[in-house]
Amino acid sequence: MDAATRRWRTALFLFMLAAGTGMASWVARTPAVRDGLDVSTGSMGLVLFGLSTGSMAGVTASGPLVRRYGGRAAISVGASLIVAGLLVVAAGTSLSLAGGVFCGLALFGGGMGLAEVAFNIEGAAVESVIGRPVLPVLHGCFSLGTVVGALLGMGLTAAAFPVGWHLTVVAVLISAAAVRAVRAIPHGTGKETAGTAGPGGWRGQFTVWRDRRLVLIGVIVLAMAFAEGAANDWLPLLMVDGYEVSATAGSLTFLVFASSMTLGRFAGGPLLKRFGPAQVVRISAVIAALGLAVVIVAPSPVMAGAATVLWGLGASLGFPVTVSAAGDHPRDAAARVGAVSTAGYVAFLVGPPALGFLADHIGLRLTMTVVLALLIVASTLAGALGSGRRAATEAVPVTP
Repeated sequence: MDAATRRWRTALFLFMLAAGTGMASWVARTPAVRDGLDVSTGSMGLVLFGLSTGSMAGVTASGPLVRRYGGRAAISVGASLIVAGLLVVAAGTSLSLAGGVFCGLALFGGGMGLAEVAFNIEGAAVESVIGRPVLPVLHGCFSLGTVVGALLGMGLTAAAFPVGWHLTVVAVLISAAAVRAVRAIPHGTGKETAGTAGPGGWRGQFTVWRDRRLVLIGVIVLAMAFAEGAANDWLPLLMVDGYEVSATAGSLTFLVFASSMTLGRFAGGPLLKRFGPAQVVRISAVIAALGLAVVIVAPSPVMAGAATVLWGLGASLGFPVTVSAAGDHPRDAAARVGAVSTAGYVAFLVGPPALGFLADHIGLRLTMTVVLALLIVASTLAGALGSGRRAATEAVPVTP
C-alpha cells in the first residue's frame, strides 16, 4: 500500500470514528432530552423524525452528488451539516424547544446521510485498490466511536452535565476531525467521466435496481440496518421504560451493545475470508435475532442487558458486508454501492423512529418483534450475497 492510499484509508477511519462518537453522544442523552423537553415517547418519535427527514434528503442526494462531483465533495458538505446540526440540537435542548431539536436533527441526519453513503463508496474503492476488506473495519471505527460516545454520555449523564454543552463540545471535535480527514481524501472517487458515465442523476440512481440480485441485497441491508438503527434510537429508552432502570443504566446497556458491534466488526475480516459473505450474514442475522428475542421476553434487566451482546454481535457485520457485496460487480460498482447504502440508511435512520408510534400502544419491548421478523427475512435471503470469491481475485474498476 502506497503512502497516499494509506492516508486515504486512515482519513476514512478517522472521520467514521468521529461520526460514531457524535451519533452515540446524541443517543446516550435521549432520555435526558425527552425529560428536558417534557414530551411522551410518541412525541419523542415525532422529534426523531427530524433525523429521519434530514436523513432521507441526505441519503437520496448523496449518490447523484458523488456521481457528479466525487465522494470528497459529498463528505465535505455532510461534515458541515453534521457539525451545524449538533450545535442546533444543543441550543434547542438548552432552551427546551422541541422544534429546535427537530431542526437540528434534520441537519444532523442530512449530513450523516450525505457523508456516510459517500464513505461507503470511498471504502469500496479502497478495497478494490488494496485487495482486502476495508468496509467492516471502516464501520468498526464508527462502532468504536459509538463506544466512546456512549462512555462519555454515560459519565456525563451520571454527573448531570448539561446536554447542550455536551453536544457543543462533540461538535467542535467532529469539526477538527473532518478538516483533517477531507484533506487526505482524493478528488473524484465515484465521479462519472465522459465516455464512461451511465444514466446520470436520479435516473442513474434507480437504473441499477433492475438487477434482481441487487434488489435482494437491498432487502438484506434494509433488515440488518433496521436492527442496528432500532438499538441506536431506542435501546436506552427500552431499558428505562421496559425494565424500569435508571437513565445511567440505560446508557450502560447501549454501551454494551456498541462494544459488541465494535468487536464483531473488527473481528469480521478472518470470518469473511473463511466462510464468505452469504454464510457470515446468515449466521449473524440468526445471532442478532436470538439476542433480540431474549431482550423482548427477558424476566430481568440483567438478562436483557446481557442479551444485547448477541444483538450487537449479530448486527455488526450485516451492513458493511452487504454493501461490500453490492460493489462486487465489474460495472457500476460505485452506483450499486450508493444505491444499497441509500436503502440501508433509509432503514437505519427512518424506520426506527416510526416504532415510537407503535410503542405508544403496545410498549417498546413488544414493538421490537417487528425488528425480529426482519432479521429472520435477512437470514433467509442471505444466499443472494454469494461467495465473494471474485472480489478476492479480480479488482473492481474504480473511477478514477
